[in-house]
Amino acid sequence: MSELIEMLIPAVEEQITSAETPFVKDAYQRLLKEPDIDEEEAKKMIALCLADESERMMDDDREFNLERYKTLLSLLPTLPE
Repeated sequence: MSELIEMLIPAVEEQITSAETPFVKDAYQRLLKEPDIDEEEAKKMIALCLADESERMMDDDREFNLERYKTLLSLLPTLPE
């Protein structure tokens, strides 16, 4: 899974700067306020949420659920199981 997370970092970086996904930037900035979380760790946490939703999308044969992704991001720094 860690290789997948690393592959998703560019997508996360794009989402952080995109006007279409301000909720990702919000989550990123919120995570950076945590004392033990640096930029790299914050991006990995967001990538894990993206990977979790992408995997669920494939497993359930459905569209990407943006609301579920937003919910996962809102739960950070608690990571999805």
